[in-house]
Order: sequence, then structure tokens, then C-alpha cells
Amino acid sequence: MASIEIKGISKRYAGRTILSDLSLELRDGECFTLLGPSGCGKTVLLRLIAGFEAPDSGRILIGGDVVADADSGEMLPPDKRSLGMVFQDYAVWPHMTVFDNVAYPLKLAGIDALELKARTMRTIELVGLTHLDQRLPSQLSGGQQQRVALARALVSEPQLLLLDEPLNNLDANLREEMRFEIKALQQKTGVTILYVTHDQEIALGIADRIAVMDEHGNLRQIGTPEEIYEYPRDDFVFRFLGIANFLPLRREGDTLRVGQSSEVWTGMQPDKEGNMLTAGFRPSDVVLSRDGAGLPGTIRRASFLGAQFDYLIEIAGTLIRAALPSHVCIAHGLLFSEGDSCRVTLATVQWFEGQIVAAEKV
Repeated sequence: MASIEIKGISKRYAGRTILSDLSLELRDGECFTLLGPSGCGKTVLLRLIAGFEAPDSGRILIGGDVVADADSGEMLPPDKRSLGMVFQDYAVWPHMTVFDNVAYPLKLAGIDALELKARTMRTIELVGLTHLDQRLPSQLSGGQQQRVALARALVSEPQLLLLDEPLNNLDANLREEMRFEIKALQQKTGVTILYVTHDQEIALGIADRIAVMDEHGNLRQIGTPEEIYEYPRDDFVFRFLGIANFLPLRREGDTLRVGQSSEVWTGMQPDKEGNMLTAGFRPSDVVLSRDGAGLPGTIRRASFLGAQFDYLIEIAGTLIRAALPSHVCIAHGLLFSEGDSCRVTLATVQWFEGQIVAAEKV
């Protein structure tokens, strides 16, 4: 398999800088996810690694070998980089059977017919399409077509697999199923995977490590899914990894007050100094009660979502989201209606300096 080293890469289009002096390293055999909003340069970076684009500056190494160097002009073509790539739209040929789609890279490479058949059938079995090798793509589901695309990328036994949001066109259930299958494939084959997506659930579910990229193409944080989720470096990362609540606080002497109100903060104390702070937390961190300790709140919206209740709650002029399991709400009398009063405590808080503007305000 192969590591990837990206050193000081920059890329511009029509006078606009997409990537600037970006450096990143992927370890041999890991599943690495590049997570960021649309238009931030994720796919551009993937195309640079694949060899479809040349960098304006910097170098790219795969398995220790230089495949692109802007200074020397060295540029190894895509078919010499020992990689496979899967796109968002599958790109399977509609007039070819599953077998012929998967075998096509081996045919181009001039592989002997017996070896071609053996490797193709082995890869088809690997992606769970045994007995479907003579079907046309029109006879397959979306998930099966995506497996064909994966098999075609794997049949040449590449050192590196590049995945460009390959699950976007699938429905929610298939996305979840394929997410786990991609991770299982990576564990079976040991291939190094670079997966590009804007979907934090997919990133958290399959990655060994994640790099979070902002809208300007800057890397904000790199770490394991647990590190990124539990210890976000800043509020951008915190927002991007799921629904984020922000409650502004101000310090008056030894007292913290909520927003611009006189309400005293009664939760855990901050680990940061400063007169203006923000408590960040997830909807699942909110603990509700009808009375007792905690900040007073008012239910502004109550939504039943099957397995959970989603509440929109006003606290001192700021709206926050709370998510509680339905069985907990029923068992503990926490079925609130719009306009009801409640008490809010927090199980976990991430502290940020300054007052961060919440997504919603009253």
C-alpha cells in the first residue's frame, strides 16, 4: 500500500486561489477523510493527487515517490500512479455487464485472459456482487452500481483508493449500508483510502483520521474522529461536526451571567479566562426537567421524530436545540408542548473565548 505526502501545494483557477501552501500526510493503510463544505477545494486536491491537474506550486509523493513537482515540472500521468478512483455519479458503462465494467482496467492493461477472469471474479465477490456478473447496470440498484464502481477501482490492486463523495446519490439507508461496507473493504484489502465528503456522519463513521477544511481551503484540524468530535480546535470545527448550540456568557466579577440578562450561569465553570465567553454543546448534551436546578427555559417548538423528541428552547433570548430519546421523555414526564416552561442543565460543555453568534435568535 502507500502513504501520501502533500507538501506546500497551491492551485489557482482564473485568478482565484483554491488551495494555498497546503501540506498533509496520509499514513500507509489508513482510511483518511477530508471533510469540508462544498467549494472548499476538496475535489481539487483529489484531482491533483490523481494526476488530472498539475499543482501551481508544491510536491506530491505517493509511496515515497514524487508524482508531481511544480518546480521541476515532473508530472506522472494518472495511469502510472497505482491508484483507483470512484466518483459521485458511479460512471459505470451502461452497455457493459458487471463483469465487463470491472474487468475493463485489466483489459486496457493487457492482462492475460485467464488471470483477467480470476481477478475480476475475485473482486466482484469482494464487493458482494457474486452471481450478478452478467447483469447490466440498468438491472442493478444504486447501491449495487456503486459496488461495481468500487470493484472496478480495486481490480487493478491499487496502492491508493480515492473516493469523491461516492455515496451522495444514494438514499439514506443505502448510504449507511455502503459506509460500513467501504470500511470493511478497506480492512480486508489494506488499501490506503482518501475519502472526500461534506457529510460529517460518513466521515466519523469510516475514518481512521479526519482533516477538517474550511471554505477557504485551510485545514482547521486533523485528528481521529473521537479527537475532532470531543476536542474541536475552534467553533468552525465544532459547528461542522454536527448541530451546535452556543450560549453567550459575560463575566461580572466572580459571576457569569447568560447573554445580556441577569440570569446567573449555574453550570460547570469555564476553563478559559475572559469577560466574554461562549458555552458550546450538542442537543444530546441537554438535560431537561420541569423544575429544580438549571437555567430557566421556554419551549418554542416540540417535534416528535420517532426515536427522539427535538425541542427548540429559548434561554435568555437565545434559542438552543435539545434532543431526548422518546422513551426517556415518556418515562420521565418530559413531553413538553410549545410555551411550556422547563429547566436546562448541560452534561458537557465546550468553552470558546468571545461571544459566538448562535444560529438562531429570538
